[in-house]
Amino acid sequence: MCVTAQQEVGQQMKRKNSATDSATLAREVASLPKAGVADLKNRWWTLYGSEPPRRISRDLLTRALAYRIQEQALGGLKPSTERLLAKVATDAASGQPIAVAPTPAIRPGTILFREWHGTRHQVIVREDGIAFRGKQYRSLSQVAHRITGTKWSGPLFFGLKQRRQEQAHGAS
Repeated sequence: MCVTAQQEVGQQMKRKNSATDSATLAREVASLPKAGVADLKNRWWTLYGSEPPRRISRDLLTRALAYRIQEQALGGLKPSTERLLAKVATDAASGQPIAVAPTPAIRPGTILFREWHGTRHQVIVREDGIAFRGKQYRSLSQVAHRITGTKWSGPLFFGLKQRRQEQAHGAS
């Protein structure tokens, strides 16, 4: 029953046009502080499929419901952010130090090479962007697009980040 109600709310929001969605969403969120505690708890059951925490304050209950309503209407966290949060929670629960892998930083002066269709390409990282074939670009992705003619993640194209399949299976 809860999943069906949750799906129904999501489907209703998707069917409406965006102007109506915004107005409906704003009214729905604005109505939460005026609702009674019993109504808020019923709404929690509908949106989360479980009872709310026993000692949750009215303020936190209202905020959590507002977040969930907006999440269903507008979308939630990126999968990569969800994975990071799950890892942090697991590490914290097991008492391990919380380690978040930093994004590799490339410093000015770094030279990157990439072979593409038999041609070796070289870029130089500068303070104000990326130098490639005597021209300045704002990002590695712009250079990757220039080389390939298609949209690419620059860090992926130049080997600064692994593909998701490789990350998941430990291959490099």
